[in-house]
Amino acid sequence: MELMMYIGNDLIESIPLDHKNIPNPGYLGSFKRNLKTKYCELIQQQPEPPEFIVIHSIPQSFQANSNH
Repeated sequence: MELMMYIGNDLIESIPLDHKNIPNPGYLGSFKRNLKTKYCELIQQQPEPPEFIVIHSIPQSFQANSNH
């Protein structure tokens, strides 16, 4: 799983997550706070706030093998 941060249509950063920790209070929030701090200047220049999406990622080796 990954946490993805978008500003507008632009993907700013993607962070891998441990799916076992997602139910723990504050787990996702800590990543969001760190990303907001890291990209504070960029966020201030945009009229829209950043969006955060959690996706279930498929390992690259699985994607490569499924194309055959």
